[in-house]
Amino acid sequence: MYQRVVLKVSGEYLGEAGIGLSKPKIEAFAQQIVAIQKLGVALALVLGGGNIFRGHTYNHRNSGFKRTDADQMGMLATAINALALRSILAQQGVSATIQSSIKIEGIAERFSVTNSEAALRDGKVVLFCCGTGNPFFSTDSAAALRACELQADILLKATNVDGVYDYDPKLHPEAKKFNHLTYSEVLQLGLCIMDMTAFILCKENHIPIRIFNGHDEGAVVQAVQGQPIGTLIGE
Repeated sequence: MYQRVVLKVSGEYLGEAGIGLSKPKIEAFAQQIVAIQKLGVALALVLGGGNIFRGHTYNHRNSGFKRTDADQMGMLATAINALALRSILAQQGVSATIQSSIKIEGIAERFSVTNSEAALRDGKVVLFCCGTGNPFFSTDSAAALRACELQADILLKATNVDGVYDYDPKLHPEAKKFNHLTYSEVLQLGLCIMDMTAFILCKENHIPIRIFNGHDEGAVVQAVQGQPIGTLIGE
């Protein structure tokens, strides 16, 4: 269904029990990217860094870190994840390029829409790291921004739950899952699907969002194929 996709991936998918880097976990994830490449889909990923350092947990005043410093440490964690994923993808025959929102000479190319477009045309997977390059913005915001800049067909967000519910399903077994929601319904119901900056960016630029459980086997490939997993948010 989709020709160009931006996928937001939490760093936890690359670590054992969500922590650090696990070669088997990264290899399993990379295999899905290989399958997507064979479909001929142009794929760009926005990587989180929570498996190494989660900036927002150190943002409170008692943490000992300034908010800007904590967020920048989180940005660097995403670069580590990008390097790890690129290395494993290369072993599986997939060419990937890392593009960073901040200057990391010798490690990643500086992000620009022109560079990203060229890499996608060449059949490369683009790995975006360092968020938007600014503190106070989440990787959700970076994913929404890149989806808008690249005019993606959809923004996919791999999470730990199988879609959007009216209440937290872990606390409320009776919670109702939504298969489809409009942008307006998300706002009216006050559903927290991602940070509001990211959501509004997608809404204003008419980028649909699919939220699904990335831990399910083959889920990323299914989402790219447009299969009805998780929850689709759109017009």
